[in-house]
Amino acid sequence: MTLAAPRSSERGARPLIESQPLRYPDTQDAAGMGRRAWWLIVMNVLVPGSAQALAGSRRLGRFGLGATLLGWFLLVIAAGLALFAQGVMIWFATGPLSWFVLTLAQVLLIGYVVLWLILTIDTLRLVRLVKVPTITRWAAPIASVLVFALAASGAVYASNAVASGRGAISAVFGNSGPSLPPSDGYYNILLLGADSGDGRDSLRFDSISVVSVNADTGAMTITGIPRELPHPPFSEDSPMHELYPEGFEGHSDSTCGWNPWMNQIRNAAEVCREDQGKALYPDAKAHGSAPGIEATKDAAEGVLGIEIPYYVFLDMNGFAALVDALGGVDINVKKRLPKGGGPSYKDEPAKDWATGWIEAGQQHMNGDTAQWYARSRYTTSDYDRMRRQRELQEAILAQSTPQNVLSRFSSVADAGADLASTDLPQDKLPEFFDLMMKAKKQPVTRIELTPANGIAEKNPEYALIREMVKEALHPPKTETPAS
Repeated sequence: MTLAAPRSSERGARPLIESQPLRYPDTQDAAGMGRRAWWLIVMNVLVPGSAQALAGSRRLGRFGLGATLLGWFLLVIAAGLALFAQGVMIWFATGPLSWFVLTLAQVLLIGYVVLWLILTIDTLRLVRLVKVPTITRWAAPIASVLVFALAASGAVYASNAVASGRGAISAVFGNSGPSLPPSDGYYNILLLGADSGDGRDSLRFDSISVVSVNADTGAMTITGIPRELPHPPFSEDSPMHELYPEGFEGHSDSTCGWNPWMNQIRNAAEVCREDQGKALYPDAKAHGSAPGIEATKDAAEGVLGIEIPYYVFLDMNGFAALVDALGGVDINVKKRLPKGGGPSYKDEPAKDWATGWIEAGQQHMNGDTAQWYARSRYTTSDYDRMRRQRELQEAILAQSTPQNVLSRFSSVADAGADLASTDLPQDKLPEFFDLMMKAKKQPVTRIELTPANGIAEKNPEYALIREMVKEALHPPKTETPAS
């Protein structure tokens, strides 16, 4: 009986060792096994799954290659959106499907890391370390582990960034007000700042301004309202207007802790009322706000003569974290300013209580310095402090480029969750992002309600203020002379 010869020995056929050296290596050739080992490792690094497709389990290889190609495809799509369709990318990240999209992205990232770990371990098995030269026997596993650790750390960082973004969006925009159209062509947002540091009650707003963003062009106007603006009027449809039709004229309560100033409205409307203002603003909590904030909105509307549907509250300690997350801000300091809580007795020299100084000149500030730049007031006036706060707002806007935010996304998201509360509806975020990008290309218009601009400190003329705001937001059109 004659047996057929193996196919590899048929006329014209080459041995499998020669035709498929990766899958059927010559284990007696140490040098060849060493070269094969490095080929497999490089293939696992560059195209995970290819080592298995050529030298191991084809089923595992096909699955690994499919996952790798899918990952590359998604990365190309994400890069294309980031470069050419940022609005669409922001919609996916912040829109109605954001929780699903971000969770899916996190699962895919972690899943691919686990798959790549399996492929790396299997690649080292295929290498057959006992058959390779001694140097390769040690170098190949070390190289594989180092490259995998580097790539995996990037994927894990991206996964953590996605989780941070999802958490920040949920924390900041978990409860939001109704989505409203612009008013007279503008989105008007009340921007409030309070210091919750040691020794501060955080009930009086230290910084009050209104950001008006043109809904078409993105042009931004920031109106600074003095925190000690006296007797601010409330808008006519406000429940506070029924209680105080002339503002706080003739009203104050020193025992409870409020007086006729703008920054005391929260105390008057919320803290000093038995029901904490719930009867005045019953829907405030459900819309992510509070009675004191709603009353401050109504006062700002009465002062400026515009509708203000939204607010953003900034905690000054969280503000410092945001500045650090963005990599600092650039400010030209006009006057040397002290850090510290202020004198303990009248006329105490600053050198005895100041914990440090912010020197005059161009500076790149970290969060702590920027915080003191915004709050320092004992050697200067409240009006100068307002100007400095507006400078910081513009500096943060300048730093908030898509590239900077994306490169520091995890830190920025974490800082944002601790920094702000707002009633801005989440479905407005893509539109607001687009407007912010437009705003960055234009100068910011400032309106400061100060004596230098004709606003009396003790008895401001509110009709004049409303006219100033109207002219700034809706400047009269100049007619082009006929040719």
